[in-house]
Amino acid sequence: NAEYMGIHFKKGMATTINTKVEEVKDLTRMERIGAHSHIRGLGLDASLEHRQASQGMVGQMEARRAAGIILQMIKEGKIAGRAILMGGQPGTGKTAIAMGMAKSLGEDVPFTMMAGSEIFSLEMSKTEALIQAFRKSIGVRIKEEAEIIEGEVVEIEIDKSVSTGQKTGKVTLKTTEMETVYDLGNKMIDAIQKEKIMAGDIITIDKASGKISKLGRSFARSSDYDAMGPQTRFVQCPEGELQKRKEVVHTVTLHEIDVINSRA
Repeated sequence: NAEYMGIHFKKGMATTINTKVEEVKDLTRMERIGAHSHIRGLGLDASLEHRQASQGMVGQMEARRAAGIILQMIKEGKIAGRAILMGGQPGTGKTAIAMGMAKSLGEDVPFTMMAGSEIFSLEMSKTEALIQAFRKSIGVRIKEEAEIIEGEVVEIEIDKSVSTGQKTGKVTLKTTEMETVYDLGNKMIDAIQKEKIMAGDIITIDKASGKISKLGRSFARSSDYDAMGPQTRFVQCPEGELQKRKEVVHTVTLHEIDVINSRA
């Protein structure tokens, strides 16, 4: 099953896009998200009334409420597939509102930010750059059944050889009914360190690919004195067996699919 979603903030009009077979060029640059990385939504209540300062948004109350109405229509499927054009002077919050809409739709909704000057300074053609931006902004949810290991992390042990530098490790996982120790390979150790997984986290391990996903913190650790931000999510410790079959949802963009096809 595939489900399409996404939001793109760019002045322009919709166009029909065909997937390319040849190798896809990618834009290598530093993502300009620092000024808006604190935004978590539009700062509206359940009745779409604005709050003075909420979810990283301040000011532009009328524009935020209008964006909230459009957001509600998107969720209800009334204007799906249509574009939204926002106008205003530089620094008035157009990009912030667009990012707030994307965050409100869900963390896995793609958001692509680009300036008009970038289109004229790329090695690729203007049309190719715009098509790539559109395809980066359209996500696909792919659902499949997979064998996974799901549990709460009890302990992680990682050792590094002084002579060879080889890493070895073990992770202890538990559910409400059982507890098991698993050996870790190099890729899984790197993934654990990259995701900053520690004792008390609820994780899943895909048995086929070895991919590790962090679901959140255990409710049993909610009273611990840890450095936790507003995005920290608490979940219950899994029940039953550690190994189980579960429907897994992968989110990829059309551009990522283009890149995979071009390398195949």
